[in-house]
Amino acid sequence: MNLNFSNTHYNHSDSIDMFLAEEIIQWVDWITVVIGLPLILIVMIDQGAPVYVINLLISDLIQLFCRFLFIIIISICYCRYLVVAMPLWYRFRRNIKTYVVVCIVMWLLPLFFLLFLFLTYNPVIIFIVFFLLPIPLFIFFLVGTIKALSGALSVPADEKRRIAAIQVVVLIMYTLLYLPLILLLGFIMESNSQFNITLYTVAIVCICLSPLADTTLYLFIRKSIMDRFLASICSCKISNHQETSSTDYESRSATHTETV
Repeated sequence: MNLNFSNTHYNHSDSIDMFLAEEIIQWVDWITVVIGLPLILIVMIDQGAPVYVINLLISDLIQLFCRFLFIIIISICYCRYLVVAMPLWYRFRRNIKTYVVVCIVMWLLPLFFLLFLFLTYNPVIIFIVFFLLPIPLFIFFLVGTIKALSGALSVPADEKRRIAAIQVVVLIMYTLLYLPLILLLGFIMESNSQFNITLYTVAIVCICLSPLADTTLYLFIRKSIMDRFLASICSCKISNHQETSSTDYESRSATHTETV
């Protein structure tokens, strides 16, 4: 694949800014690897992680080193949509065979996409369409989930808010992470546009932060992990409160003894 930058005007006097941009990208890349890799391992150790989340974490591991694959996020949103919109169908279709077929299709789609890029005269347009395609799917799953939740009387209100919040956060996260890259590709398509170093830096940094955002989002939506996190905070507060109370009691006892 060869993206043609020959029509994009670049001023060589901006070489210092380009060097600074590459330094920022390199530092962000190392930070995401150092922080993201332990978080991914923590989530993969969690025995309650769904199959599609495991695939997402594997793609994040690959993305930490080659920075690609995000189709699996759509499958997770689709899975959440089916759980709420068609629970009976999802319950009967939830088997190992279905998981295997869906996972194989998800991993083969990027390969077909790369093959199509090599056969295309203008790959930039294909990139833009490829990055824009998940957004209407996310919106469709979000609207369908909200409609299904409005008629689900057996689901508690807190659970409804949590499910809807997950879909909204996924949509916002994807938009914020990949919108700079879409804008950058749009500038590349313009033959008379000047190379924007700032937009280039923001786009690459957002792509580098994608694996870290996926893992952090999963850690915060897991009830067990959040419960343990809140329990540890509460236990720390209780222990600190007990230490403060015991110290105050000892000081009051000492004061009372001196007075007597």
